[in-house]
Amino acid sequence: MSYRNSSTGYPSTYETWKGMLARAKTSVEIASYYWTLRDEDVHDGNDKRSEKWPGSDRVRSINMKRLVGAGILHTKLWITDREEVYVGSANTDWRSLSHVKELGLHVRNCSCLLEDYAKIFDAYWEVALPDALIPPKWPSDLETVFNENHPMTVNVNGSDVSVYLSSSPPQMCPEGRDTDVKSILDTIEKADHFIYVAVMDYIPLMIYGPKPVYWPVIDDALRAAAINRRVDVKLLISYWNHTRSEERLFLKSLTILSESYKGVAISVKFFVVPSSTAQRKIPFARVNHNKYMVTDYVAYIGTSNWSGDYFVNTAGVGTIVMGNSSLRQELEDIFMRDWMSEFAYPI
Repeated sequence: MSYRNSSTGYPSTYETWKGMLARAKTSVEIASYYWTLRDEDVHDGNDKRSEKWPGSDRVRSINMKRLVGAGILHTKLWITDREEVYVGSANTDWRSLSHVKELGLHVRNCSCLLEDYAKIFDAYWEVALPDALIPPKWPSDLETVFNENHPMTVNVNGSDVSVYLSSSPPQMCPEGRDTDVKSILDTIEKADHFIYVAVMDYIPLMIYGPKPVYWPVIDDALRAAAINRRVDVKLLISYWNHTRSEERLFLKSLTILSESYKGVAISVKFFVVPSSTAQRKIPFARVNHNKYMVTDYVAYIGTSNWSGDYFVNTAGVGTIVMGNSSLRQELEDIFMRDWMSEFAYPI
């Protein structure tokens, strides 16, 4: 994508993954929703999907339905040599490298943070064994001391900031680990001036069960921030051919609050990734797939869409960076670039 009026530029997901793989010496560990790095789902290919992976004991599949009753592994986490991490919105999918707008975080040279990401991966690895169940108590080596009340201090581009990781669902959180929804609520609560949210889906429901179930946890927090504290709330939501019609109605119910009292400001825009005739034929492509929030104090980068299912029974990861760091400013700049761009439209 090319923006008319923007100089904001960052390494691509492809460049980041290729660099990590090129530097890897001993291990590559990937937690992924699915794996379609080739385009056989669109074009015929020569790969034989039925062939076993080399070293098949090194590939495991998490059965979230068996573990927690429903859900999927929605995390997108790469770890190489336990020295570098990518975490963000990009699936292990050729479209994520060429036809889907993604956002992720690349971490190097930070052993304490890398160790905490590795604990999340190791928890997945343990419950991905055949017939594995969520343990009554997680092993102590998967516990963490870092959370919202006790974050680690990390140097980000020359500035010391407070960082911790969150995880979902609650059953996948060993002792000390904050849940992902708690970290989102804490981030909203800490905002004094603004809350900017960019996610693919935003709907205060659980939508993947037999029937919709109202789940207003995050929605209530945003409304309270706007009304009680007069925090400026902006939501940039993806619009594509899989957007649910009811999503617009829930979003409009947020914007109407701007007319309730003086100083209450909730704005919503749809972001549309442009497509040519040929591009529109590619399934599940041409969408803004990022999942992040930035406030005047916190940068939050996640792997989950914002409906209740992702926090109740789906595996995901959040990275929370507190303090006015360059990373927080970069995330704000990206949001405002997209918000003011020719690709963003009022709902």
